Amino acid sequence: MTTLMLSDILDDLHAAEDGLHKFERRYWLSSSDFYEMYSHGQLDDGDNAEDFAEWAGHCVLRQKRLTALDQISKDRLQALRQQASGQIIRLTPAEPTFTIK
Repeated sequence: MTTLMLSDILDDLHAAEDGLHKFERRYWLSSSDFYEMYSHGQLDDGDNAEDFAEWAGHCVLRQKRLTALDQISKDRLQALRQQASGQIIRLTPAEPTFTIK
């Protein structure tokens, strides 16, 4: 397991998005369409094997970090609601950590 700060997750998301956009521009294809073909073995890797492996890596990283971000947000929302006890929620900056598997 690895413990990441929220800022680490957001930095990883930013880097993954930059990588995805690079390949989307190069191949004129959305990353979701690419990854569907890639994960079903429908692409001839040939000369582009390195690009495809990197592109797929960005897709996987993005999904993992989005899942982590969603969990952090849900956990924080639950804690805020419990603290507020039905009153107005006071939202203040925080830097939580998240343990990923």
